[in-house]
Amino acid sequence: MIAGEFDYIVIGAGSSGACVAARLGEDASKTVCVLEAGGDDGHPFIHVPSFVAAAIGRKETNWRFFTVPQAGMAGRQIPVPRGRVIGGSGAINGMVYFRGHPTDYDDWADAGCTGWSYSQVLPYFTRTENNEDFPASVFHGVGGPINAKIVPGPNALNYAFMDALGELQFKHCPDFNGPDPEGYGRRQGLIRDGLRESTAKCMLRPAQARGNVHVQTRAQVARIIITDGRATGVELTDGRVIAARHEIVLSAGTVQTPQILMLSGIGPAAHLKEQGIAVVHDLPGVGSNYHDHVASPMHMETGDSTSYGISWKAMPRDIAWFFYYLATRKGPLAGNVFESVAFLKTDPGLAKPDVQFVFQPAKRLTNPKVPFPIGHGYGISPVGLYPKSRGTVRLASNDPKAAPLIDPNLLGEPEDVLPLIAALKICRAAFATAPFARYNGTEAAPGSECQSDAQWDAYIRETGYTVHHPVGTCRMGDIKDTGTVVDPQLRVKGIKGLRVADASVMPSVIGGNTNAPCVMIGERCADFIMGKPALPAAILPPESVARHKPKAKRAAKTA
Repeated sequence: MIAGEFDYIVIGAGSSGACVAARLGEDASKTVCVLEAGGDDGHPFIHVPSFVAAAIGRKETNWRFFTVPQAGMAGRQIPVPRGRVIGGSGAINGMVYFRGHPTDYDDWADAGCTGWSYSQVLPYFTRTENNEDFPASVFHGVGGPINAKIVPGPNALNYAFMDALGELQFKHCPDFNGPDPEGYGRRQGLIRDGLRESTAKCMLRPAQARGNVHVQTRAQVARIIITDGRATGVELTDGRVIAARHEIVLSAGTVQTPQILMLSGIGPAAHLKEQGIAVVHDLPGVGSNYHDHVASPMHMETGDSTSYGISWKAMPRDIAWFFYYLATRKGPLAGNVFESVAFLKTDPGLAKPDVQFVFQPAKRLTNPKVPFPIGHGYGISPVGLYPKSRGTVRLASNDPKAAPLIDPNLLGEPEDVLPLIAALKICRAAFATAPFARYNGTEAAPGSECQSDAQWDAYIRETGYTVHHPVGTCRMGDIKDTGTVVDPQLRVKGIKGLRVADASVMPSVIGGNTNAPCVMIGERCADFIMGKPALPAAILPPESVARHKPKAKRAAKTA
């Protein structure tokens, strides 16, 4: 049942996959087939930026995975939202544009990812970027396909958040994608003219219009076909087979990329045999090294109606906002709610920030069936940026339609909770400053009775969650490292014609949101496939280099 033959097959139309397909399609002589298990991205919840919670809540666009019970999280099963739609998780995420700390990529290079240092990957970030707020420079691009902008007209509570951190002697950061992303400030979002930006919208759609890039929706992959050690095609769950003349790119994400590899007989041999799957290639690292960012919130409630929220007091304002957005694509509905942020050190002696403080100018959501806050409040969710805990993705069965077993081992390492305890104390101190006094907020969670470190620890484990940045299950690195799955050109070890391009290749999670790095990975993968030379490494200003990892330290580590 061969359904067609293409030069390239890209599995997954998410942030990485859409980028790869679009770039490959720039060669008019080549054909590209993109396979997406979900449907089209036409629903308004996807495109109106402030409806982000509603987008995540739709079962039609979210795989709605859960972890197995997590011992480090009081035995709870933690939601793992993953996009099941054109655009992937980039169609339901918070639209944050952030690349991570520059030294994160130097750490990748030190770990065996040759060619992935900060100065080497920076040109791939700027190539994709059209930044409305910063001129073209070594740190920013203008004219690229993806629009980034500071979210306009933030809620007034954001200024209270930033002023409060200023009173606590933290510094202001004018550009979180500049040379030193430490401090507090307004953040950039992937938004254009009041609508969500995604690589599906601004890269894949134009590529389709050229005629050589073909997208199939509702096309779930059952396995990759391996013939004589080479990936030659894809079998879908409906029995159709699609052949690839040149290469297949697996961009199904940190959860489903290893799942598809294992269903194809590529992975830990013992586990595959347990599931009744013939071993094509024993690759122990597939599905290992899973990790994610854990967050724990502090919520305040108030009778003041400044915050976003539904109430009788705020109803005239909310109605006016709605019609203003319909008429102009401007106003609060054109923003992503998360309009300011801070990256701070919980210990001044640290080399870089270890916690992200996500400010929310709205009351917490209490009813899972209502994706909008009822009443008024505000909160901060501290996010631990560099977890040491590692987990796995494993098959529940050899049925491709069965959800995999996701075990991140969240907070499995005791030291992972320590930055969050320190961060929540900073949140309480911030809410006690003068800038928040006018809002007369009451701490709803964890509550004033939470005082000792043991109480903080228990609260974090009982209420914490992840911020949906899973990475690492197909770790990139030195081909001689038995734990790696792909080499620095993203080729799957031991299999010809097969690459991985998504967050699963990250050897360690970057210190922040992962969407922009996924696009960068897609950019690099397309260049590798097409045999293009690497873009020239960025020449960083001397003062920027001084903030990064000292050369002497890196040389000593290499030696």
